[in-house]
Amino acid sequence: MDMGTPMPMPGGSGLMLVDPSQFDLTNDTQAADFLGQMLDDSILQFDAQTYSRYFWYGIVSVIGVAAVYNLAWKGGLILRIRAAAANRPTIGALGRLGASIRSLCCVATYPQFTPSRAQSWFQLPPLGTLILLGGYLGFILALEYINNDVPGAQYWTSLGVRAGWLAVAQVPLLILLAGKNNLIGLATGLSYERLNILHRWSSRGTLLMAVLHVGYQNAGWNQYGISSLEWSTDTCPPTGMGAFALLLWLNVSTLAPFRNFGYEFFVFQHLLTFFGFIIAIMLHLPSTALETRTYIWIPIGLYLFDRLLRTALIGWNNSRRMSTTVVPIDGEVTKICVSGSRIRKWGPGSFVLLSIPHYGIGQSHPATIASTPESHGGDLVFLLKARKGFTKKLLSSASASDFTLVTSSGDKNAHAKGESHRAFIDGPYGGTQGDFAAFDTVLLVAGSTGITYVLSILLDLAARASKQKLPLRRLELVWAVKRSLQSNWFSEEIESAFSSLQAAGTEANLRVFVTGNDAFRDSADSSGLSGGDGINLPEYTQEPRQESQKSAKLPCATVVTGRPAMKAIVPDLALQAQGELGVAVCGPLGLSTAVRNTVAVSMVKRPIYLHVEGFGW
Repeated sequence: MDMGTPMPMPGGSGLMLVDPSQFDLTNDTQAADFLGQMLDDSILQFDAQTYSRYFWYGIVSVIGVAAVYNLAWKGGLILRIRAAAANRPTIGALGRLGASIRSLCCVATYPQFTPSRAQSWFQLPPLGTLILLGGYLGFILALEYINNDVPGAQYWTSLGVRAGWLAVAQVPLLILLAGKNNLIGLATGLSYERLNILHRWSSRGTLLMAVLHVGYQNAGWNQYGISSLEWSTDTCPPTGMGAFALLLWLNVSTLAPFRNFGYEFFVFQHLLTFFGFIIAIMLHLPSTALETRTYIWIPIGLYLFDRLLRTALIGWNNSRRMSTTVVPIDGEVTKICVSGSRIRKWGPGSFVLLSIPHYGIGQSHPATIASTPESHGGDLVFLLKARKGFTKKLLSSASASDFTLVTSSGDKNAHAKGESHRAFIDGPYGGTQGDFAAFDTVLLVAGSTGITYVLSILLDLAARASKQKLPLRRLELVWAVKRSLQSNWFSEEIESAFSSLQAAGTEANLRVFVTGNDAFRDSADSSGLSGGDGINLPEYTQEPRQESQKSAKLPCATVVTGRPAMKAIVPDLALQAQGELGVAVCGPLGLSTAVRNTVAVSMVKRPIYLHVEGFGW
């Protein structure tokens, strides 16, 4: 055989064995010839393309299973409500079996570890999310190494080419998980902010494959001393390193310290970096593998579709001038009422991105809608805890106005006293939790301004209970606040809702836990969505310190000094429930973690549905 002629490999793969011993690599001509044969990836590209398709087969399969489960779950809740309206049993043998199976699965997925206060910037997701992320990383690594052991000089090329294809194949998934109008969320019943952690980790999976792609390619060139030749004769290495640097920054900048530096700056630089990455990767992809560019054109199309749809919705929702009344209330909290909105339908627990140019041009903030379409005359009502930036300026400006501080929602002239400014709304989003009207017993848990999420569910249940018979037999509301005056934020709404529930034959109880001035501290969650301030987990598992008393402003409430002992509250309700218990919690990390872990333990004896509402960038 002539020097430098590649030999056919056994097995009929079509690959030619590139043997470096056949080349004199000190000779520039033979070194260039060897490099050309080493980089000849026509067969390897076909193999890598196949495994990139396997990646999408797996992703679509998982989404499909989740979509079927979501439809079955939501359909089952609808059937329960219809059965209650027709005076039939709300859950049959099949429904009980499904609830039991779901409970067994959730026992392993609900628990969450709470870091110490010194590590408050570092948060681990729930165990179920960790299992999903571990499965994802294991899946892409398996696709990288299965049947990928090519002998000869193309060993490194084969590993690098497949890693490159798998990196590019994940780019459409990044966009699918990032869009506000999310196709995956529509199918699975998860809103975009709940998919955000999957968006970040799929980006890290892309980075992992990019690291392997760069590492394996360079390892092969360095092994045979032809790295400088490759860099001087091929445009792929420099364009690839440019794309890699941008991808690396995309991932580093999504870490919590960078995200929390400033939301508007984070979004601006994130989009700018992503556009740069798309341009760089298009320049990097070789002409011998034009099929890879399909994985770039698809996300470009998805992004443009999402932006066009979102722009159209924002334009329509804000085509009518909306006036916003801003009122400071007790606890460094601002109460906001938006009137005149075109938005007439939203589910309980929904949120919007609220922008009031008077308090910051180009700034928007996530805020849960505390009202329902039937309450407050159709106005959108929010509470925002003052922290920094937009929310701090909002409170400062409202506090400086010439009106008296409003401490009770019972002041019907409160909105008339506040300043009115124009607002812009992006949304609504979220509100994808299960229908709590379908459960026998419901436990709503709120920490501080987390009451906005819980209140919307309460108002929705009260309005529906007054119109039709529901499976709901008992409702318990647990609200932890720093000062007793803060329980007056929505006293009128809560009293009205409890009266409606009790008139419909539903037992309704409210326990307000006043934690004291030293109980709360800033939590890792800094948005106005989940509200509240951070507390360590043990503080939520101890008994309250003093006996209870009644509230003059909120007669339906039992006021207790101390923190709610979730380890006692959840199991008691679960054992007393005649059917399934539904739990919703919104508040600081310590509170939600305590509820998660307690529910996981209690589910061994009784089916429990849990929804934890939170928001992070």
